[in-house]
Amino acid sequence: MQTKLILWMALLLIMLPGLSPAHFQTLIPSLDIVSQASEHRVTLDLAFTHPMQQGPVMTMGKPLQFGVIGPNGREDLKAQLKPLERQGQPAYQANYRFTRPGDYLFYIEPSPYWEPSEGVMIKHYTKVVVGAFAGEAGWDQLIGFPVEIDPLTRPYGLWTGNLFQGVVKQAGQPVPFAEIEVEWLNDGSISPPADPYVTQIIKADANGTFSYALPRSGWWGFAALLEGAETVTNPQGESVPLEQGALIWIYARDMTPERR
Repeated sequence: MQTKLILWMALLLIMLPGLSPAHFQTLIPSLDIVSQASEHRVTLDLAFTHPMQQGPVMTMGKPLQFGVIGPNGREDLKAQLKPLERQGQPAYQANYRFTRPGDYLFYIEPSPYWEPSEGVMIKHYTKVVVGAFAGEAGWDQLIGFPVEIDPLTRPYGLWTGNLFQGVVKQAGQPVPFAEIEVEWLNDGSISPPADPYVTQIIKADANGTFSYALPRSGWWGFAALLEGAETVTNPQGESVPLEQGALIWIYARDMTPERR
């Protein structure tokens, strides 16, 4: 029954005029900053979904790459992935323990996803940075993806209202006037009043640089969607375009009065 409901919701979202739900690969750690006083381990949740609308979750194939770059160098974490279900669809989870101070860049290259309504295969190259033990070194490293967002603002330790800036890059070069989709990972506390509030749309400038002021606490995803030069084969064996997404997740926190 639940599976039928999810499929019906997905069909409705596609058919509704003016509504084109944005796909986002999530890579969400249980902590954005690890300190001596906090747990030294994080759980990372991976799913392919529509964050602001809280779904529907879409089928996620086994990631082609999953790892972290940190003080220990580049580590392959594919063996740590545990399959699970979100809304009846395949998703993944992994645990990681921190042992040294520094910035840890978790990343994923997912399997391509076929989107028949758009006639494209979709692959979101996604990353998130966790700061550990006040090391604060390495947050601006690049993973080396074909498409990637290069942060100009440290992507953690952000207050609500801070301005986040980044550069959209393809093959290592800035992409002028790239379009970026922005969504908040809805915790159920917000119901968007109209379709344009679901996905915020911003554009980079001539140098590929974009800016966005974070209006609410929680996780925010930034996805620059670019058409790849190559074509790939869809499940029907047809040659179709590949949409490559450069995606980064960041966390904003409210500046609340200190308790005395």
